[in-house]
Amino acid sequence: MTPPPERGGRARPRLRESRSRAVRVRRRALAGALVLALGAGVLVGSGTGDDGPPTGGSALAGSEMTAPPKAGGVYAGTDEGMLAPATEDLRDRIYVPNSESDSVDVIDPDSAEVVRSFPVGGLPQHVTPSFDLETLWVNSNAGNTLQRIDPRTGRPDGKPIPVDAPYNLYFTPDGEAAIVVAERLERLDFRDPDTMELQDSLDVPCEGVNHMDFSPQGDYLVASCEFDDAMIKVDLERREVVDRIKLGDGTGMPQDVRLAPDGRTFYAADMVTNGVYVIDGQTFEATDFISTGAGAHGIYPSRDAQDMYVSNRDEGTVSVLDFDTGEKKDRWSIPGGGSPDMGGVSPDGDTLWLSGRYHSEVYAFDTGTGKLIHRIPVGAGPHGLAVWPQPGSLSLGHTGNMR
Repeated sequence: MTPPPERGGRARPRLRESRSRAVRVRRRALAGALVLALGAGVLVGSGTGDDGPPTGGSALAGSEMTAPPKAGGVYAGTDEGMLAPATEDLRDRIYVPNSESDSVDVIDPDSAEVVRSFPVGGLPQHVTPSFDLETLWVNSNAGNTLQRIDPRTGRPDGKPIPVDAPYNLYFTPDGEAAIVVAERLERLDFRDPDTMELQDSLDVPCEGVNHMDFSPQGDYLVASCEFDDAMIKVDLERREVVDRIKLGDGTGMPQDVRLAPDGRTFYAADMVTNGVYVIDGQTFEATDFISTGAGAHGIYPSRDAQDMYVSNRDEGTVSVLDFDTGEKKDRWSIPGGGSPDMGGVSPDGDTLWLSGRYHSEVYAFDTGTGKLIHRIPVGAGPHGLAVWPQPGSLSLGHTGNMR
């Protein structure tokens, strides 16, 4: 992948201190709610026991799991009907960033039609819900900007904020930082989650760093290295890389990463080895591999967290796996082929929405039957679409990693 050129931008004015303080208070309240929710679903030990991290890693206090979670595990707060007050009155919409058209299309899922389109910065990759659920962010990689969308209007909100190489965007579970994944710079930039002012930059030994997910307690993250066939583990308190593993022989291309309901296991889709790696978060070892289909790319939990949907981009299918065990349950196909990529599940759990990366379209699958029910034309190169709103009390980023 040839890195696109850097471009400049105008700085966004600093917010008034009163607003910044209010935002910090709200973030802490949301983070506290997450801790309470996880405490109800997962019992946490106070030490590392006999199965601590391998040599070269760190004993991350509080991350040892000592009892299985209740139904839904870490996703117990994201089931149907569990919309937060900030999102319960919003209209359902599908936000589609078109990487090759430098635009966002907005789809009404009821009519299955594009109801609005607007231009954004160069090479938009993902639309990301903010930690506090109040804003959607468009990550324009080549344009070096983050653009707010007001989900109450479905329109851009304010001027783009200049940041370096925002391929992807996440939020730490305590709400204290946004993490801009600067893929082409091999860097994670920790920023204020509202103003996007830079806090810290972390250079990572991870060529093509792009997707991640977080431990239940938020003490570490696991990220994929697309062009290294590797994964890294980052201690979030120290903001440093504490471990790195190779997944295969160096030819793989790991993509999306998702924590399992048990809070111990991470799944990583690999579009070259055509399946999903199973990674133990504590020992940071790949313990299994599940073949799914050519071009395994995105991973999405069902609304009840019983299933996970894996989009197999190169063969136009979706694999349905048991989210706890990884057991294969079903496989759905796009008639005539397609390129299912990134997306999310509708608030009621009935529909899986995915972008068609190389076909300028969006797909909607009935999750009950696996049948394709909509195929909607959009701009060129649709990528990380966001289904919004979604159940959950906060967003950890990407296209809607909800907890």
